[in-house]
Amino acid sequence: MVMLFVSLLRWWYSDGWVRRARLISNQLDGVIDYFSIDLLLKTLFSPFRQISAGKVNGPLEAQMRALADKLISRIIGAMIRLILLTVGLIAIAGQVIIGLITLILWALLPVFPIIGLVLMFTGWTF
Repeated sequence: MVMLFVSLLRWWYSDGWVRRARLISNQLDGVIDYFSIDLLLKTLFSPFRQISAGKVNGPLEAQMRALADKLISRIIGAMIRLILLTVGLIAIAGQVIIGLITLILWALLPVFPIIGLVLMFTGWTF
């Protein structure tokens, strides 16, 4: 029985902890990949869904209208990408915090039954 307990603790604080850290790392990679922060930064001032934004040949009025359309499309694209960047960075920060809390709780979890027994025998109640 003692060997089983020692073996469990050895796994818990070595291989189990490494597996938990890998799982948290994979989840963080998934969130980073989902928001594509690097791609959003590269295309920050690109036009937003502008299909017919080619070069306009014609009168000055048509060229100015095309320039204004492109400028408005770039401003809208930048605003949407900035919102996505903000949400993505908040999600990544949240994932990091949750991962750290999970690793800390993973380390403390085997101690909780002992704490519970001590509290039970001392008569402590909520």
